Amino acid sequence: MKQKILVVDDEPEAVELVEFNLRQAGFAVATATDGAGALKKTRALLPSLVVLDLMLPEMDGLEVCKMLRRDPATAAIPIIMLTAKAAEIDRVLGLELGADDYLTKPFSPRELVLRIRKILARGQGETEPKETLKFGDLLIDLPRHQVSWKGKRLELTATEFKLLTVLAQRRGRVQSRDHLLRDVWEYNTLVDTRTVDTHMRRLRNKLGPAGKYLDTVRGVGYRFVES
Repeated sequence: MKQKILVVDDEPEAVELVEFNLRQAGFAVATATDGAGALKKTRALLPSLVVLDLMLPEMDGLEVCKMLRRDPATAAIPIIMLTAKAAEIDRVLGLELGADDYLTKPFSPRELVLRIRKILARGQGETEPKETLKFGDLLIDLPRHQVSWKGKRLELTATEFKLLTVLAQRRGRVQSRDHLLRDVWEYNTLVDTRTVDTHMRRLRNKLGPAGKYLDTVRGVGYRFVES
């Protein structure tokens, strides 16, 4: 069965361009032209990923992203923001609110397809690791792609889960931002290192007390510490 992508944009030309390239790449595509429609279709279809414009009528993309992340039924669905808003503050805010990636217009359709494939691959897990990582009350179940703290499941996106897993598997060793971009995002120059910092802040917030395991090494990167 084809993976379904929901494309949300109020510009017909943009929707047509994205839809054509996604269908050519083998995806099924659904569309919405406003925020309310995006919420309704995401909850009804539970797509594999949402491509979301920011400047939408009535309810903007940031609010849509926020509401999808608050709903347990849609919290783990990956979101790529595709927008003409290229300022750093817009990118950071989008990532802070839960987007997995941020691409600005004008954009390369091939790059968009590449980013979608990378994110979906993270969610599926190309290899099926047969192990569970446990640190005190923090449990990382790799085969099931689940994280729990004191028995309560934490809702992480595919990107957040892989970021935590990479750090935990390399516990004690400092991972530079460039290494994390390569090993988690699998990009070389398509995203900048501030993306790592933004996702780390989100991950720490979601982990709550378990965030104590994530250590910032100033000027270098991050590491997972057991004590």
